[in-house]
Amino acid sequence: MTIILGDSAKSLSENLDDSFSNLYPNAADGSAIVMHGLTEVSVRVFGPREAQIRREAIHDRAKINVQVVMLPFSGGTANRRRGRGDKRLLELAAAIESTFESVIQTGLYPRSQIDIVVEIHQQDGGVLHTAINGVTLALTDAGVAMYDQVVAVSAGLHSTAVLLDLSHYEENDMPFLTVAVMPRSKKVTLLNMESRLHVTRFEHVFKVGCEAAEIIRTEMGNAIMARAHALASSAMTGELGQTQRGGGNLIDESGMAYEMEE
Repeated sequence: MTIILGDSAKSLSENLDDSFSNLYPNAADGSAIVMHGLTEVSVRVFGPREAQIRREAIHDRAKINVQVVMLPFSGGTANRRRGRGDKRLLELAAAIESTFESVIQTGLYPRSQIDIVVEIHQQDGGVLHTAINGVTLALTDAGVAMYDQVVAVSAGLHSTAVLLDLSHYEENDMPFLTVAVMPRSKKVTLLNMESRLHVTRFEHVFKVGCEAAEIIRTEMGNAIMARAHALASSAMTGELGQTQRGGGNLIDESGMAYEMEE
């Protein structure tokens, strides 16, 4: 069978048309912006922090709250404005919450809450898996303890070809599924199907989706490493600046001396 990614034919090793960034303003404890094709989602994580409503606090673990907001200019073929009580947004929030309840080490944060806000800036299919990948990056940026990362992707079947990261028109034209896996343990945390897929084809589509998740995991890992290097460089620059103002060289724990430029 031929594997086609999105609207253009590519080999699986070329990855998907994805972009990951941690450049959201620092108003939250963790944040991320994720783009899969033309779909763009930003995620902000607040917490873990003390529960705002005490009667809703859980004594032995943290409570996870997920809110999905579709911005008015997000567009989409339906071009429909959705409020907070919209059924589709509530379904997305419930799917994200159930996905991460078993992944976040909530037992480390008793009587606290973790608030996750997902904002859909632009939509062209694959909103659920884009949001899940964004939540993974935002939780990592916030330093929330997790058993493993969660990587998600959508996969559909067109005749005998498997397509990944489907657009809106492709989702309406073929049976597809959204799968979220934990790469290390190979456990599936979410399997969502909104259309019928024959049982004889399901296994192959599912397998290709898991293979694609491994590739996306690599790209997400690169984004996390870039963020870590940026933070390390920023911290080092601050230390160098303080040392330069005081004069002399900066010596790290290994005994390496960094010479100050005049």
